[in-house]
Amino acid sequence: MMMAKTFQFVCVLICFLAIIINIKACVKENATSYIDQGYYVEKTVVHSAVSKGAVCLDGSPPAYHFEPGFGDGVGKWLVHLSGGAWCTTVEECLNRSKSDFGSSNYMKPWWFQGIYSKTQSVNPDFYNWNKVFVRYCDGGAFTGNAEYVDPATNLHFRGARIFKAVMEDVLAKGLKNAQSALLIGSSAAGYPAMLYCDRFRKLLPNTPRVKCLVDAGYFIYNCILTLELSFSNYRKDPHQARNFTEMYKAIVNLHGSAKTLPKSCTKKMKPEMCFFPENMQHKIKTPLYIAMSPFDKFQINTTIYNGINTCIEGGNCTATENKLFREFRLEFLNALPKGNNPKLRGAFIDARNHHTQVQGWWSPKNVTTVKNLNLMKAFADWYYDRNYTYVIDERDLPISAMNDIKPCDTKK
Repeated sequence: MMMAKTFQFVCVLICFLAIIINIKACVKENATSYIDQGYYVEKTVVHSAVSKGAVCLDGSPPAYHFEPGFGDGVGKWLVHLSGGAWCTTVEECLNRSKSDFGSSNYMKPWWFQGIYSKTQSVNPDFYNWNKVFVRYCDGGAFTGNAEYVDPATNLHFRGARIFKAVMEDVLAKGLKNAQSALLIGSSAAGYPAMLYCDRFRKLLPNTPRVKCLVDAGYFIYNCILTLELSFSNYRKDPHQARNFTEMYKAIVNLHGSAKTLPKSCTKKMKPEMCFFPENMQHKIKTPLYIAMSPFDKFQINTTIYNGINTCIEGGNCTATENKLFREFRLEFLNALPKGNNPKLRGAFIDARNHHTQVQGWWSPKNVTTVKNLNLMKAFADWYYDRNYTYVIDERDLPISAMNDIKPCDTKK
């Protein structure tokens, strides 16, 4: 009898361990499946840019990573401006100049994944395109155009010139003959993707289809929602709306960005206010798509308070924090382009607490889904004029980015 019970216990234990191992394998598979389709691409340094003053913070030439297209994708081009926050002071920029965010000397081969995947089953609509990943090394969102260089620091603020020089180099590589083209900007580069969207289209006068995508870079201006220290109440205080506004003001002053910003905007308001997409997107004539969450990690961490993402991941947000989320979501939605012309302004607005999607969350295994429509399909349909999508998640509270990952397929 004792042996039977022992045998039964061992069987149960073995089954339990098998389940745990399977779950771990499942999570690992889901979390890394898209990475398996990735590959490294060497940098291309634009040495000719130096004579034009188009240089990184430390004075080194700009760089990008290029993967040629193949098959029927040889005439299709994807140009992606990379993000990575900003530097707003000399000290911050000096620190960046000693890294790949401020110098091409530190840039290593870049890992291409997600929308860069060359596997058709993983990335059906863009797998064989020419792909260009432009490195961000100016710290001013590709807007800087300051002539003066301080000999004490040797810092250069030439982001606008970098964009121009890189485009000239890529045009010569074949972009000028593109049949289809797409300009993407992620995070801090979401703004320059909008700023240069029409210019990008003008560079390609003979290209039938040219569109732009903002990937988690639609950071809005709002009356900051400030939590009281007691967390027992909250208030809206316009005088506290300095997180993004003061940061943008510092960028304009340090990087000399004012002359790069849209004149249609700077004629009406201060230059730093023209960094906010809602103040300039309506003048963009080229079709534009926005993929972002109101609960974007960087946005709410900056706008509401530093560290608020923790409660989302832990599933223990308070009633006060949830009230903040709901109110901020409404402000975000109000700042978006209206959905009455999705052909010109498409959108995919989810409720995940994540940041950027076209690389890490662009796979059938983990792509964001809203109303049974995933971002990969929604955007591709919009881009190829198959269906013009303007999708908004009805969930009014943030969900952890991991919650929507599909379970493992047990039928293998």
